[in-house]
Amino acid sequence: MLLGPVFDRFVAKSPISVMARSLLEHALCPQELDALFERCAEQQYTRELLFSTTADLLSQAVCGIRKSVHAAFQATEDIAVSITSVYNKLAGVEAGVSAALVRFCGRRLRPIIAALGVAPEWLPGYRARLLDGNHLAATEHRLLETRPEAAGPLPGFCLVVLDAATGLAEDVFPCQDGHTQERALLGDVLDAVQARDLWLADRNFCVARFLLGIAARSAFFVIREHQQIPITAVGRLRPCGRVETGQVWEQAVIVTDDAGNTLRVRRVTLLLDEPTRDGEREVVLLTNLPKRDADARAVARLYRKRWTIEGRFQEMAVALHAEIDTLCYPKAALFAFCVGLAASNVLAALKAALRAAHGPEAVEEISGYYLADELAGTYRGLMIALPAEDWLVFRTLPALAFAKLLREWASKVRLAAFRRHRRGPKKPVAKRKHNKKKPHVSTSRLLEQRKGIKNHT
Repeated sequence: MLLGPVFDRFVAKSPISVMARSLLEHALCPQELDALFERCAEQQYTRELLFSTTADLLSQAVCGIRKSVHAAFQATEDIAVSITSVYNKLAGVEAGVSAALVRFCGRRLRPIIAALGVAPEWLPGYRARLLDGNHLAATEHRLLETRPEAAGPLPGFCLVVLDAATGLAEDVFPCQDGHTQERALLGDVLDAVQARDLWLADRNFCVARFLLGIAARSAFFVIREHQQIPITAVGRLRPCGRVETGQVWEQAVIVTDDAGNTLRVRRVTLLLDEPTRDGEREVVLLTNLPKRDADARAVARLYRKRWTIEGRFQEMAVALHAEIDTLCYPKAALFAFCVGLAASNVLAALKAALRAAHGPEAVEEISGYYLADELAGTYRGLMIALPAEDWLVFRTLPALAFAKLLREWASKVRLAAFRRHRRGPKKPVAKRKHNKKKPHVSTSRLLEQRKGIKNHT
């Protein structure tokens, strides 16, 4: 595939930015996004400002290419509307449209990751799906209604579904009420459950009607037990050996919902060798997985891998800018978060290509922060040297051909430039002294004092 000498130079010097830009072009094809908006929007409609243009401006802010939506607007040519119209459009994007964007992006990238051959099932025969919620961070007090309040204004909440094998965020359930709890949206999640799904979630999702609903759809779960769920033991507690973090026990129990319906499940208890950060000594899990497919130890190990989704939220907060505190209207904030999920899907596909070229162990130490920083730092020059029309070929490139290109480009990446640096344990914070008469101190004098103490000792 010949794309010219300028393209080849970027591939040689910054293959990460080329991979990310081509994946963005494929995952967020403007014509497809505009068609998606026409299908999904119920109240908004298109005049001069296309939905794809709005998504592009927001993605530049989310990916750190521009400092803000306003900066992206000023740098973009041929937009026939004012910045006020852009913000009005953002403030009106319906939650259903934002969710559809994430699902669309997942569908576009999934065949490419499958063609790379680096998406093994967590449990053979099951499609593992990770479920977790994220309350969006408080915004600035820009709205008139929030200015008298000292409390931080929360713009919304999202339940996110991550496909464990591919690492793609494939579904999201947004809610404009920032105080919403996970349980309020479980009915919507049940509508998305399919046969042979394996749902992994923490104790906030341990609701009897949700567990029974999953089982009724011929699907399965590994969910941490909540103390308030009604459970009746029907078997004795028996030891099942050890895993890396502790001793495993199992017991048969019955879960009963509010309507009196019951479900027999396995209760797996992991007695930890070391307590968790919250000081807990045991992790109790409920599962309806058949024992022939996953014994108690396999269940415990599966749940340990659930932290993948929380790592994704952390990466979105650090590497990307998915929670923009200047977007105060709930619909705009939710849209930004969903664009962030789409951008994180591009990073997931990029990491899959790196695994295909360098092996999974090497990529485990790759930092999403440095990948996103490379894209943000190179993107502007990339688009000057290679304008938008040069990337059109990637919109319709077949998955197998795309995967072959990505693997070739990934082989040129110097992984050491993107290595993660794991920090050690946090040091205790020293109690600070306050003196109204001395609001400032001299750093140089403090260092001299330290030197004097060391010399004295």
